[in-house]
Amino acid sequence: MRCSWMVLGGVLTVASLPMQAQTASVVYRCPGNVYTSDRELTAAQAEQRGCRVIEGAPITVVQGTRVRPAASGAAATTPAPRPADAKIDPSTQRERDSDARRILGDELRKEEDALAALKRAYNNGEPERLGDERNYQKYLDRVAEMKAGILRKEADVAAIKRELAKLPP
Repeated sequence: MRCSWMVLGGVLTVASLPMQAQTASVVYRCPGNVYTSDRELTAAQAEQRGCRVIEGAPITVVQGTRVRPAASGAAATTPAPRPADAKIDPSTQRERDSDARRILGDELRKEEDALAALKRAYNNGEPERLGDERNYQKYLDRVAEMKAGILRKEADVAAIKRELAKLPP
């Protein structure tokens, strides 16, 4: 009887080895839904990359399949790349350029109108207080948002002007 207890104890010891081999590892979830462990990153590196520690959630890793190279028949169905020396008809290119100039011009006018409206509402940094802004900090927050919005619109207008300058006359 004593022998069977020893065998049973040995079996339990061997059965518990895989569990002991799995050390508690920290798993991080990084931006872009990338999961990694502390074996690949240190805690400082994970923090720099904006990763968060995942605790208590089981993670399942599914092995992907390898993509086989395309067969010779599949290559025929994909369009052939255009040669670098292919020329576009000058009249077609002029039409495209004029369309691009018109579209960018419309966009520029729209952005300039929106910028003018924002500047009118901003009133040189002293917009009128709204009825729900009894708290002065709420007013200051709105003024700061308006100023940031004006800066964004000015950057948008400058970017459109740069794009227009790239187009041929």
